[in-house]
Amino acid sequence: MTSQAAWPELPIASWRETYETLHLWTQIVGKIRLERAPWLNHSWQVALYVTARGLTTSPIPDGIRTFQIDFDFIDHVLRISTSDGAERQLALAGQSVATFYAGVMADLADLGIHVAIDEMPSELPDPIRFSQDRKHASYDPDAVRRFLQILVNVDRVFKQFRTGFLGKASPVHFFWGSFDLAVTRFSGRRAPRHPGGVPHLPDEVACEAYSHEESSAGFWPGSSAIDYPAFYSYAYPEPPGFRTVKVLPEAAFFSEALGEFILPYDAVRTAEAPDQVLLDFLQSSYDAAANAANWDRDALECTPGQPGVVRQV
Repeated sequence: MTSQAAWPELPIASWRETYETLHLWTQIVGKIRLERAPWLNHSWQVALYVTARGLTTSPIPDGIRTFQIDFDFIDHVLRISTSDGAERQLALAGQSVATFYAGVMADLADLGIHVAIDEMPSELPDPIRFSQDRKHASYDPDAVRRFLQILVNVDRVFKQFRTGFLGKASPVHFFWGSFDLAVTRFSGRRAPRHPGGVPHLPDEVACEAYSHEESSAGFWPGSSAIDYPAFYSYAYPEPPGFRTVKVLPEAAFFSEALGEFILPYDAVRTAEAPDQVLLDFLQSSYDAAANAANWDRDALECTPGQPGVVRQV
């Protein structure tokens, strides 16, 4: 299989309406987890996770039982499962945000799970209440299937990159507010208070999320500033000299608009060795952050992991 087939193309123009609808659906599911899961540092309790078939909440507490909500992007259904064996499914095609919201809430109630969420979307301009949003109602199964393949690839490479760090590091997880798959490393030092100001996100959430010095990388399908799928890497707080470092590969650049290093997804997709090109970007941009901020790299790093090989100490 060629790298182009393994890493499919997904220009944002080809699935923008589906992307916008799916983003809002993930917010509904994510907000259900937000209401039930106890707060974990850096809002890690709200994130979704990549599976072989899509995205999952992982188990959510419901008294003495748990429930889990899964987006299945192969069969194109939303599946709600409980630890006592009950299950409900909702077809993804043909749903507006309003009908999806109503269907999910009805299925939860039918399972005896009663939860109320904030209906206003987060981190998006001009939000519409979920129960009233009939504008967003697109679902292109082929585009969503290609998006899943990209997520599976990125999740694999990010998890490999994560093995080379001994210090505090996040899981590889999907944030539904910004619709990106991310992994973050921490120096162990406190950071200056974040100024807040993220659209439709409480300042207290942003301040808690950026409470400690970090180097973060991720993938997202595109945004207003970068209107194409791309990888990013940033440091908080940004250390002097960080943005002037040359990172790998040649296609990577520092975006003044975003304050982040950017690597277009197509530069990875079309490479002869996509995994290695992405790993080069992750490592070199992390090097830039850690060196500029004088992290204790000897204490924080280790040789990348190998399957079945115990790390030597």
